[in-house]
Amino acid sequence: MLPFELRGPGFILAVPTIDDVDRITELCQDPEILRWITAIDPPYTRTHAVEFVTQIAPELWASGRELIWAIRDPVDRRMAGVIGLRPGNGKAEVGFWLGREARGAGLMSRAVRLVAEYAFDPAGLGVTHLGWKAMVGNWASRRVAWATGFTFEGTSRGDLVKSGERRDAWTATLCAGEPMAPNSVWFDVPVLEGQRIMLRPFEDSDVDAVAEACGDPLSQHWLNGLPRPYTREHAANFLHRRREHAASGTAVHWAAAVPAGGPALGSFSLMNFGARDGGAEVGYWVHPAARGKSVASEAVSLLVGHAFAPITHGGLGLRRLVVAHADGNHASRKVIERTGFASMGRERRGDTIGDGSIVDLLWYDRLPAR
Repeated sequence: MLPFELRGPGFILAVPTIDDVDRITELCQDPEILRWITAIDPPYTRTHAVEFVTQIAPELWASGRELIWAIRDPVDRRMAGVIGLRPGNGKAEVGFWLGREARGAGLMSRAVRLVAEYAFDPAGLGVTHLGWKAMVGNWASRRVAWATGFTFEGTSRGDLVKSGERRDAWTATLCAGEPMAPNSVWFDVPVLEGQRIMLRPFEDSDVDAVAEACGDPLSQHWLNGLPRPYTREHAANFLHRRREHAASGTAVHWAAAVPAGGPALGSFSLMNFGARDGGAEVGYWVHPAARGKSVASEAVSLLVGHAFAPITHGGLGLRRLVVAHADGNHASRKVIERTGFASMGRERRGDTIGDGSIVDLLWYDRLPAR
């Protein structure tokens, strides 16, 4: 197959050439590209870039095994990244990477839509299904797939090889005729600022604070299902699940922290959206070092304000919130009552706590202020 160009809004896709060698070498020093792109391993040198543009890309084009384009500025043709299509058996797979300076402006989403149109066009590849695959944890790539209408299929264990090691992969599919726009909710996690604390997204650097909080005896007593002992690996999985919930539209989780920065002082969540029909359930825990300092009360108040704020004002526009505490958890009860929730009943034998005891749950709800 002979190389050809595709033109989209604000960019062109064209075959990489020898003139791109220095640019490719520069872009492929980015730690994120080296971390996530299976075909690029450190150290990436100019020799690798020469081989890519003079041997690898031309041979793939000639055989039709993969169509590889450089994503370029339409005026000066400066390269910003790479996108490719790998056809086979009536379907194709898309892969891509983008340099740091071009990220965050929707360029890759536009490029994916353009190559998808070509892939589905009977005059192009004429495929019926377009696949996407990325190593688990590559949230930027997953966000592009979500933005362009791919349906998330799940996790395929050991499906990719990076630096000689098998890695788990996320997979998703876009079918011919489907809208190339999000088909599910992806919750953004905004920073909510209070007087003494703020709510922010969890960060990888919070792993030790999470491990300390969830390994604490009081947390272990009241929070059902915590592993014993609670390790840093458990904490890392906890952080991964926070992002997974946001990406799948099932929950929003914040870390409480002081405005000056530092580790998480607690976890505060809105969850169970689907089960609450326009509402959500509140959940939280506090790090031992932050207990008794009204951190939870201020954090829940911030969360409530965001939950009830209209969508047009950046909030979630929810109509009702519910929250529960286990019978006997007086610290949690005080937070709930201080933040304006009203008692609505007792769920008998509603939960199991850490020591295996089955206890009642005391439920509360709150409506937006009129």
